[in-house]
Parts: sequence; structure tokens; C-alpha cells
Amino acid sequence: MPRECLFCHKMAKLDELPPDEVVWKFPFSVAILGPWQSYHGYCILVSRIHATELNQLGDEERLTFLDEMCLLAKAIEDCFHPKKLNYEMLGNQTPHMHWHVIPRYQNDTDFAHPIWLAIDRVKEDKAARQKLKTGPTDNLKTASLLRLRLQAIAPGTP
Repeated sequence: MPRECLFCHKMAKLDELPPDEVVWKFPFSVAILGPWQSYHGYCILVSRIHATELNQLGDEERLTFLDEMCLLAKAIEDCFHPKKLNYEMLGNQTPHMHWHVIPRYQNDTDFAHPIWLAIDRVKEDKAARQKLKTGPTDNLKTASLLRLRLQAIAPGTP
């Protein structure tokens, strides 16, 4: 585990994270509620092991990770009915394999652009930044709704 890796530290202290942050513990990954809940249901799916690229995983691990991402996406769709889901696996700032699963909605004024542009635009505006962090329900309720759905569709996971 690299000392400076944010996600390695989160995975090591998983049981200490609050219930409004941890959505679901899959066998190979953990779904965490993303910070930008104006994109209601936005989650980050984090690999339990430190790797930086999909090709660094064995076939079974890679397929399991992708299957878990699809289960998370299905739960987000079922719970919140977005117009579209965006998937991004970047790792430039945090080089630990993770997927951003970002719901996009009909009323999204920046629908044609990645969310990072909107986030960057409000870097210095605390009120606008808080608005991007705030969803239509509190984070605990959002995470709870996703957990309920995942209980129904994710066979053999907690």
C-alpha cells in the first residue's frame, strides 16, 4: 500500500467510514458516495487492491471489477432514473483504480460537458461549490436507497 494513496487508506479503515459514505462492499471493490450530489447518486467504485490500470489485474479480477461497476450502475439507474450515466476511470490525481459513475439528468444545465468543468468553475465560490455537493436528499438517505437496491440485485454480496 503506497503511503500517500487516499483510497488505500480508505480501504484499510473501511469499517470506520460513516454509513453516508460507504454504499456497498463488493468482493473486489467498494462503492463510495461521491462528493458532488447535485449529480444525485454519483458514486465512486474503488478497487480493494492498489493497482493503477485495468491491465494490471488478472482476467477474473478485472471481469469481477467491471461486473461490480455494472451492478452499481444498475442500482443508480433503478433508484434515481437519470437520463444518462457517465463512467470515468481517470486516476491522474489519485492513482488507485476507481470508477466514477455519474448520473446525468434532464435538468442538468451542463449536460454536454464533463462534470469536472462545472466543479472547476466554482473552485473559489463556496456557495456554488456547496450547491454542487448537495443533492435532493441527504447523503445517508441516498446511500440507504442504493444499499436497498443493491441488496436485491447483487447476489452473494453483503
